[in-house]
Amino acid sequence: MHSWTDTLRFAFQPVVNLTTGGVAALEILARPEAGDVLAQARRDPELDGRVAAWAVRAASRKETLLPLHVNVFAGTLADLGRLADLREAVRQAGRMTWEITLDIGPPYTHVPRHVLLEAVAGLRAEGFRICADGVGDGDVPLRLLADLDPELVKLDASLLSRPAAVRAMRTFCEHSGALLSVEGVETETQCAAAVAAGAQLAQGQLFAPPARLPAADVYVPPVSPAVTAVPRSGPSVRQFVRPAALLPATTSAGRVRALLTGSPDVSGVLLVDASGVPVRSVHRSRFLLSMSGRYGHALYADRPAAKLGDPPRTVGVDATAWEVLDVVAGGDRDRTSDDVAVVDRLGRCVGVVRLADLVRALAESRVEEAAGLNPLTRLPGSDAITEEVDRRIAARRPFALSWLDVDHFKRVNDGAGFAAGDELIRAVGRVLQHAASEATRVGHIGGDDFLVLADPGGLDQVAASVLDAPWSAGGMAVTLSLATVLCAPGAVTDHRQAAACLAPLKQAAKALPGASWILGRAGLPGHEVRRGPGPMAAQAGCGAAEVG
Repeated sequence: MHSWTDTLRFAFQPVVNLTTGGVAALEILARPEAGDVLAQARRDPELDGRVAAWAVRAASRKETLLPLHVNVFAGTLADLGRLADLREAVRQAGRMTWEITLDIGPPYTHVPRHVLLEAVAGLRAEGFRICADGVGDGDVPLRLLADLDPELVKLDASLLSRPAAVRAMRTFCEHSGALLSVEGVETETQCAAAVAAGAQLAQGQLFAPPARLPAADVYVPPVSPAVTAVPRSGPSVRQFVRPAALLPATTSAGRVRALLTGSPDVSGVLLVDASGVPVRSVHRSRFLLSMSGRYGHALYADRPAAKLGDPPRTVGVDATAWEVLDVVAGGDRDRTSDDVAVVDRLGRCVGVVRLADLVRALAESRVEEAAGLNPLTRLPGSDAITEEVDRRIAARRPFALSWLDVDHFKRVNDGAGFAAGDELIRAVGRVLQHAASEATRVGHIGGDDFLVLADPGGLDQVAASVLDAPWSAGGMAVTLSLATVLCAPGAVTDHRQAAACLAPLKQAAKALPGASWILGRAGLPGHEVRRGPGPMAAQAGCGAAEVG
C-alpha cells in the first residue's frame, strides 16, 4: 500500500515585490498526483500538519535561500496548536522560524476563536510570521482578522474589480502594520489595479506559474507612472524590501563564506539573535576580502563571523525611502553600499533594502514630480494635491482643503501688465510655501489659483500669512480670497467630493469685498465667514445633498 507521501509533489510559486520586480518569497503548493490529500487534510488536522512539514522538507531539497510561505488550515492550528511536525521540519532543514510565513486559510466556520488566537500567539512568539490567506474569497470574520494581527494579508484577485473593498483592506494594513498582497493575478490589467490599490506584493500566473523548481526570474509588467501614487514624503520602505540572508549570531566565518560563494546574488548576511533581531551586518565584498588574504582563511574560518561584521543599520517597516537615505548618509562612507535591515515592531528582521533600489525609485519620482510643476511658481499642480487628499481619506485623517486666488486678477494684468501679475503670483506662492508646515501641501493649479491641503490645526497660520500681508502689483492694491472645507473622517469618499464641497465656498468668498476667508464643513450646510465684512451665517455651504 502506497503512503500518501508517494503521491504528493510540491510546486513553488514566487511572491513578487511589485516595486523592485524581485522575488520576495516562495509559496509552497501541494500537488497530489493521485487521490485528494488536500480535501482529507481539510478534515484531518494531523494530516494537514504533516503536509506543512513535508512542504518545508521539499523546499530544503531545492536549496533555496528565499523565505517560504507554508499553507495551513485555520482548523489545524486550533486543533494542533504549535504544529510540532512543522517545527521539527524547520529545525532539520536548518531554517529559522522567522523565515517561515504561515498562510492561514479558511474555513474559519466552527473554529473556536480563542483557541485559534492562542495558537497563533504561540507560533508568533516562536518567530513564525502570520499571513491571513484567502481574504475576500473565504469566510474570515473582520473581527477575527483584526485580532489575528497578521504581518501579511493576501487578497483574492477577484476583489480588484471592487476597488472600495481593496482600499478598505489597504487602510486596515496601513493601520495594523501589515503588508498587502494580491494572489491569483493573471493579467497586466489586474497587476496595474493591484499597484494602484497600494499592494506591495503579488503572485499569480502573470509573474510565474507554480513550478517544481523555484523560479529565479519573473515577469513584472511596467506600470504607468500615472498609476503609482508616490507620497511627496517619499515611498514607503515596504515597497523595496528584499529577502534577507540570515544566519545565527554565533555562525562561523567559514559558514558565511560558504553561503556567499555559493550565492552570488547575496550582497550581505545579517547575523541575528535567537529572536531574529539583527546584531551584526556582514558586507559581501569586505568580508570576502578579509577571508582571501594570505592568512585570512586560517585566521577566521573557525571564528565567529561577527568579528568581521559591523553594527547593523536598521529602519522600521513604517519608514520612508528618504529616512533610509538619512540612515545611509549618517554613517561611514565606506558602508554606503551596505544593505539596510528592515525590522518589525519587535525589532525582528523582515528583510533588507538596497540603496540602488531607493535611488532609482526616488529619482523617478522626482522626475515625475518635476514634470508636474507649474513653470511660474515651481509648485506642484492639482494632481499632486488630489492624490494626497485621497491618501488622507483612505487613512481616515481629518484635513482642510483650501482654494486661494487673487481678487480681480484680470484687472491686475490689464492695469499693471502681465510681468507684474506674474511676480505677484510668484510672491503668493513663496509666502504659502514659507507658511506651510511639514503636513501642509501647496499646489498651483494655474493662473492665480492655488490649492492648500493642511491639517485642521495648521489653518490659521496659512490664512494669516496671505490675508494679513499688504499685497500690490505695479502700484495697484490687491486682495486675496480664501475658501476652506474641513473634512472629518468619512465625510467625503474621494477628492472629487471634497472639490464639490469647496466650489460653493469659493463662490461665497469671491462675493465678499476685500480680503476674505470662508470656512465650511463637508456634509454640513452653511458656512462661517472667518474674514470679511463681518460674521454671518449663510446657506451656500456643502450640505449632504450637494456631495456626490
